[in-house]
Amino acid sequence: MGFGPGFPVVSDLDPARLFPFALDGFQQDALAAINQGQSLVVSAPTGSGKTLIGEYAIHRALAHGRRVFYTTPLKALSNQKLRDFRQQFGPGRVGLLTGDLSRNREAPVVVMTTEIFRNMLYGQSELDDPLAGVEAVVLDECHYMNDSQRGTVWEESVIHCPGSVQLLALSATVANGDQLADWIRQVHGPCALIHSVHRPVPLSYGFCSAKGLHPLLNASGDGLHPGCKVWRPPKGHRRRGPAAKPPQPETPRLTFVVQQLAERDMLPAIVFIFSRRGCDRGVAELARMNLLTSVQQQHLEVRLEQFRQQMPDGVRGDGHADALLRGIASHHAGVLPAWKELVEELFQAGLLKVVLATETLAAGINMPARSTVICALSKRTEIGHRPLTASEFLQMAGRAGRRGLDRRGHVVTVQSRFEGVREAGQLATSPADPLVSRFTPSYSMVLNLLQRYSLDEARELVERSFGRYLAGLGLVDEQQAIARLADQVKTMNQDLASVPWQDLDSYGKERAKLREEHRLLRTLRQQAAETVAHELTLALQFASRGTMVTVKSPHLETSPAAAVLVEKRPGPGQFPLLLCLTEGNVWLLLPCRDVVAFHGELSCLTVAPMVMPPLRQAGERRHGDESSQGLALTVASMAQRHDLRTARYDLAAEVQEQARRVADQEKRLGGHPAHAWRDRKRLKQKRQRLETVTQELQDRRRQLNDRIGRHWRMVLSLIDILRHFACLQELRITPAGRVVAALRGDNELWLGLALLSGHLDNLPAAELAATMEAISTEVSRNDLWSAYPPPPLVMEALTSLRAVGRELDRQQQHHGITTPIWWEPELTGLVAAWARGSSWDGLMAKTSLDEGDVVRVLRRTMDVLAQIPHCPGLNESLRRNARRAHAALNRLPVKEADFTAADPVTTSVTATDDPGSVGGVGKVQ
Repeated sequence: MGFGPGFPVVSDLDPARLFPFALDGFQQDALAAINQGQSLVVSAPTGSGKTLIGEYAIHRALAHGRRVFYTTPLKALSNQKLRDFRQQFGPGRVGLLTGDLSRNREAPVVVMTTEIFRNMLYGQSELDDPLAGVEAVVLDECHYMNDSQRGTVWEESVIHCPGSVQLLALSATVANGDQLADWIRQVHGPCALIHSVHRPVPLSYGFCSAKGLHPLLNASGDGLHPGCKVWRPPKGHRRRGPAAKPPQPETPRLTFVVQQLAERDMLPAIVFIFSRRGCDRGVAELARMNLLTSVQQQHLEVRLEQFRQQMPDGVRGDGHADALLRGIASHHAGVLPAWKELVEELFQAGLLKVVLATETLAAGINMPARSTVICALSKRTEIGHRPLTASEFLQMAGRAGRRGLDRRGHVVTVQSRFEGVREAGQLATSPADPLVSRFTPSYSMVLNLLQRYSLDEARELVERSFGRYLAGLGLVDEQQAIARLADQVKTMNQDLASVPWQDLDSYGKERAKLREEHRLLRTLRQQAAETVAHELTLALQFASRGTMVTVKSPHLETSPAAAVLVEKRPGPGQFPLLLCLTEGNVWLLLPCRDVVAFHGELSCLTVAPMVMPPLRQAGERRHGDESSQGLALTVASMAQRHDLRTARYDLAAEVQEQARRVADQEKRLGGHPAHAWRDRKRLKQKRQRLETVTQELQDRRRQLNDRIGRHWRMVLSLIDILRHFACLQELRITPAGRVVAALRGDNELWLGLALLSGHLDNLPAAELAATMEAISTEVSRNDLWSAYPPPPLVMEALTSLRAVGRELDRQQQHHGITTPIWWEPELTGLVAAWARGSSWDGLMAKTSLDEGDVVRVLRRTMDVLAQIPHCPGLNESLRRNARRAHAALNRLPVKEADFTAADPVTTSVTATDDPGSVGGVGKVQ
């Protein structure tokens, strides 16, 4: 049964009538699920026929008298689908919505970029429902969810799409299609996963070195071919000097690679080179190669002249038009969009044999080839040089093999200075990467949510994100660990519940007091000892034989002890060493500092002649004999009568007072209730363990909440910033907030504050266009240069906005928000010049940017200008000038050219008689 209104279970459409060929198993399964009214996630290799599933959904909706939205990630792909669907379903039934164009928007089939669809969902209301009558929405190239900048758009589209609309997510092979389907099932409705790894046109992998083109993988496709040899430096090589470079493998020239392909009937080919300059240099390198027959060249000349008539400024110079007539072209972001579309059209028509492209061509444009060549297995990015991911490699490799034309597709990797067969084999045998979440709340998202939902409802929607779903899956083990810790804490608390912790804590405090009293006593003794030591040292110089002293030495079992001075012996310094006999009949040779009391008030003992030990070094000792026993007994008797066992410093008043305090504290501690406990140490260890486990439990719970609630905390931070700038009053949207909610950009609040500031209200159209470019776009090129200086009125407006930008930056930093605040005046003069009517050639002569970059900057500026008239409450002159500025910028070649009316290029080329793969091709002229 269906899952919403308007979804009857039907099977009235005969696939055999709609599609005059046998369907693959995964296509049949997908069509059956569509007829059951389920949403779909289709994960299948590039080129396997996923588009057919979307086409069936269109047929089905048209049969029901309903509508279909077909979304794509790229304007170029939207234009391509528009051409295909107009030819298939009729021009009157198909419309287009992109940031620049709106054609037949009320048609039953509307092709649009995914951003446009997301914006529709935020803009819908009870009175104006743009999805009225829509039966299904196709999210083509859904693996774009992995895009770090735009991936959030796909998540938002799924979250906010009404459950009554069938969602068909078509994705290249990903590792976690089951998770994507389960997430859609949770947040949207019933969803089936259709997964296939089968390629209708199988791929073979080759490796091209300077020696030739060879197989890369073995027969089973799970390891390197036995003939593959990993490059190693030649034996006997010696580096000469510290600056000498190590040997590197020889890399094949591009002409050699193309000739290898041509000789093996492997053209047409897409050659992936990860730099624009590299693509254009490749075209120049192939300048002497002609890959077309004379008939094909005639077809191409006709189409090129037709293009020249439609867009005179669109024809590429620097030999690119000549290369086109020889079947060779480059395709990258620096090329004019119209020229890229021409390249795509000619390649699909079989009139181009080699297209040198950056990886953006692999992102969804329908340009299958017999072969793909990947010239490097690593690339430069904003964060440095890194290897290709498995999904990037598979996306490019998937362009090889044309269904219905080729029995086999060919993927060729090329030896580079840094990568060889080992790296190529690893990528060729690696599985696809999983989808991740790129969900990122924005100012506009927050305002649109609060316009339609309560705060609790908004939180529920935000927490529907794919990121929250993945976090929940990934935290199952963590949640179980937290549960185990909680049980452990509970058990330990129960075991220790009967312990009188107050007594134990009190005892611990009393012990700490005792330790402190002992520390003070040691300090006072040391201070007194230092004072006494100087006095005793001076007195001992004049001491006589037989003088009674008190000594303290680590060499004595009982210390301090009473002793008699028997003899002075020369010492190492200015003071003598003292030979003493202790009350225990032990001879000691001591320095003066070891004497801690001098008893000059007592009569000297008579020291009879006796045998004295031959002690020479301080600290030496020897037990006495019978001859010294009598004197030792006399010393012991004197010590007992006169208390000669106390160091003099212990007799100091402050030392004696502190000693009494220590004794009192020891008495208090002995009478404490916990003093008699025998398990104090064990209880203390148990409590420390309990505290450690409890702290770990709290930390892990906090980390779990941080990971789960990250997006909602960001929403709350955005709400605080919006309140600061009066876009929200509590949770009610203000007129300023409605302006920000109507905008789409990198930082809608920054754009809204600029438009509301009044500084732009009276700017002429050209200056307004330039100012909007400065605050809405960024061109991250190190070699950026423009001969057009910023117009004075633009700089005046931008300077006036700087204080607002600084305050916004301060607020964002305070709340941990990293949304960019663009203030880039470098290209304002160029934008103003184009708005004032400058020629395209004149414009390009005064900037270092490529044509494609300039078009992208101008179109993005136009996109922002197009939004201004629809923002409620803005100054009318600002709205009017925005319309004029948009019109001034919107001219060829920046304007989207309508080539859909042109007759498609056709040739008689087939897979069997393709002149691009028979003798004579690839010859150097």
